[in-house]
Amino acid sequence: MSAGRGKRAAPGSGARLAALVSLPVLPLAWFVGLQEHPPWMPGAYLGYLLVVIVVPGTMFWRRLTGGTGWFGADVVLGTAFGLAVEALFYPIGMVFSMPFAALVMPALAFGMYRALPRRKLPERPTPWWATAGAMVAVGIAAAWFVRIGSQLIQLNGPTALRPNSDAPHNLAVAAELSRHFPPKVPYADGRWMTSHWAAYDHIASSHWITSVPLDVLTHRMVPFAMLLLTVLGAAAVGMLLTGRAVAAPIAAGLTVLAGDLAAWPWTVSDRLFTESPFSLGQLTNPPQAFATVLLLPLIAVTALLLRRKPGQTRAQLFGLFVAGGVLITALALTKATALPVYATGLAAAWVYLTVRAGRLNLRALVLGVGVAATYALTFFVVLGGAQSSVLFDPGATFEHLAERMGGGGRSVAVVAAVVAVGWLMPAVGALLIRRRLPRDPMPVFLVFGFLAALTGAALLYDDGQAQLFFVRTGFIYGVLLATWGLGSLEGRRQFSIAVISLLIGAAAIYWGRYRSPESCSGPECFGQPLAVALVIAVLGIGLFGLVLRGSRRTWAVIAVAVLLGTTVSPTAVSLREFAKPSLTEYDSIAPGGIEAAQFIRRNSGSGDRIATNVHCHRARASHCLTGSYWIAGYAERRVLVQGWAYKTRVDDTYPDGVQSSYWDEETLRLNDEAFSEPTRDVLERLRTEYGVQWLLLDERVSAPPRNLERLTELRFHYGTVRVYQLYSTTPRPAPSPTPGSPSPTGSLSPTGSPTGFPTPTPVSPSPTFPSSIPTQTFTPSRPTPTFPIVPSSPTFPSSPAG
Repeated sequence: MSAGRGKRAAPGSGARLAALVSLPVLPLAWFVGLQEHPPWMPGAYLGYLLVVIVVPGTMFWRRLTGGTGWFGADVVLGTAFGLAVEALFYPIGMVFSMPFAALVMPALAFGMYRALPRRKLPERPTPWWATAGAMVAVGIAAAWFVRIGSQLIQLNGPTALRPNSDAPHNLAVAAELSRHFPPKVPYADGRWMTSHWAAYDHIASSHWITSVPLDVLTHRMVPFAMLLLTVLGAAAVGMLLTGRAVAAPIAAGLTVLAGDLAAWPWTVSDRLFTESPFSLGQLTNPPQAFATVLLLPLIAVTALLLRRKPGQTRAQLFGLFVAGGVLITALALTKATALPVYATGLAAAWVYLTVRAGRLNLRALVLGVGVAATYALTFFVVLGGAQSSVLFDPGATFEHLAERMGGGGRSVAVVAAVVAVGWLMPAVGALLIRRRLPRDPMPVFLVFGFLAALTGAALLYDDGQAQLFFVRTGFIYGVLLATWGLGSLEGRRQFSIAVISLLIGAAAIYWGRYRSPESCSGPECFGQPLAVALVIAVLGIGLFGLVLRGSRRTWAVIAVAVLLGTTVSPTAVSLREFAKPSLTEYDSIAPGGIEAAQFIRRNSGSGDRIATNVHCHRARASHCLTGSYWIAGYAERRVLVQGWAYKTRVDDTYPDGVQSSYWDEETLRLNDEAFSEPTRDVLERLRTEYGVQWLLLDERVSAPPRNLERLTELRFHYGTVRVYQLYSTTPRPAPSPTPGSPSPTGSLSPTGSPTGFPTPTPVSPSPTFPSSIPTQTFTPSRPTPTFPIVPSSPTFPSSPAG
């Protein structure tokens, strides 16, 4: 008997060893994906992630939930749970001026481990091929990020001055969360920020503890980390749902390669309709990426709760509810589209369980009440009860797409059919699902959540296409449904049939897309490519099925796998399209503006404010889009009035439309007067009433007034940007230290730059500034850019962050 046990243990230990051999792919992929940065930056962030997030999060996760049965899956889901805990810890720390609050998490985890009684959790070995397959998907994701994902937003060189408005907006919100809490709108200071900001908590906390520059975290490291966690998280949840390790490589592969059918040339050009974790919205929208990562452990907790595990104690049940509450709260603070989709699936699962059992299912009911309470609290407290700009307008999404493509009203029905079929395609995997447990509510949960996401995108509408984030949220439900279906196959023969069928589907859609014209204006060219692809797919299904002469199950495997294969080719083509960054043809950031904002950051306290003459996304544009946010982002300081084009989406308390006048005309008038006709009284009002200490002037907008240098001190001049500092007319005591404020001895900010406060000189009626405070002489570290201004219309992103 003992010998038999020894023989059975050997394969498990060998599988563990083989799996461990493939794990170095993950850190290697991390450093390869971030090779453009000095090694200390990805190393510092990775160390922070391991010590502060991964280890404590895994300990919290396993103690509260009892684990999934696979240690590797627990580590991935525990990491996501650690991010949720961090998102709740950080703002509490900021309230007490403790931005390093996340460092408490390892101590809490260790204390919980020592204080609570230990219990041995059941654990199954993960086959080496399952781990290796997931690592292959990680490697593909890293290679894609190096080639395409990291090129979407430029950090250096002339193209760094030509981003669309989303990138500076994300940076501005991240900077605000790193310096202040509760947050205000940093680029239009004066109102509280009524948007979902939890994703930026992680960026801000990482910035404080690692000293990695905020723009590198916002535009590179955090998006890449969220992509990898999405791939691995889908693999972990797939294993939990199916109870089989084969689901890990299937889920990871589908997350990387699969998508929908909407990637024809006429939709790719719109850059909106490729709904996968590698879509533009996922990479350039931190709340969406963060919400996807948090949603995966919440789905896992839901499965552990609704599947009644034999022998589950009240303490274990309480731990699951605590874990679910933490994830629901963090998700409510992260993205508006996540909880409605989850709640719909949960409601369907509750009805299913109640009807099957003949009595109310209290577990699903408690979860549902928690979702409703958290959502209501977020709406009234965080969002201030502000109405959303998303309206109920059935079909408007498809009308917008038809108009963009020049098809007109005749094409709306065809466009709606093509896009809807593409969105629904991942759900066909549900046809192959074989439940591991009787009365398992999770297929119902996933199907109805997926349908709710698609329905929301079809029935709601926003001018910035924010309703499409419902589809992006629901995509992970489609991945899990397809994973569950393919993971239910039995034997090598069925898996071989599925692989060949997937290739047939990819070939069919590739040929159909090849037949698609680059531009079209009628319904015939909208529907023709999809019709051609589906005809080829049907022929492939029929021929392959006749050759095999299989059972009905075999025919079902062929049909479902072919249809799932049709989602691969267009997604790969769309990903290549993203290699072309969505840049403006003009410098939306002033030449020298980044250096000027960083100079202010190094020489100011976190409470300092900036006034500027920059309001438009394009300087001297005939039509001013007031969507400029870069000063608040790079300076990490609040700006009195810079841009306010996102006010109806970032702060819904503002009235009127996106391009309306600023909400406080008197403040805007005083601000602009400082750059047109400055007087001592105007500047003193800015300094005393509004707390402005710095003026940033872009010479492209207006020439510097002659008396401005006489009334202030020119501290910096590079490119087209001048920075002036306001001083008191009477001596004032040194400011008390605040989080992020410099000390008189020149302490280091989170970016590692010296922040010694300059010694102010009182302003006399005829001020004469000493030579000891010279104008900054700056030599740029990157090549001096050329700054042509090309007369063209700006290209702006589809929707803002949050």
